[in-house]
Amino acid sequence: MQKANYIEERKAIADRIKDLRIKNGYTSYEAFAVENGLPRKNYWRMETGENFTINTLIRILKIHDISLEDFFKGIK
Repeated sequence: MQKANYIEERKAIADRIKDLRIKNGYTSYEAFAVENGLPRKNYWRMETGENFTINTLIRILKIHDISLEDFFKGIK
């Protein structure tokens, strides 16, 4: 069985993560990562749609004070 890539879905999640960062006044992914104690490279990977853990996503959502439900609204 071939492994699915889910490229479009990962891209939609990545775009939402980037939008949250920008809406919260961070022009640089590096500044956001450093200020919030996240590894810069790992955070950059999330914003570019690379694979990530659910724990990392939850951590980022808690930083932005947004629920999983609100985060995923409108993502198809």
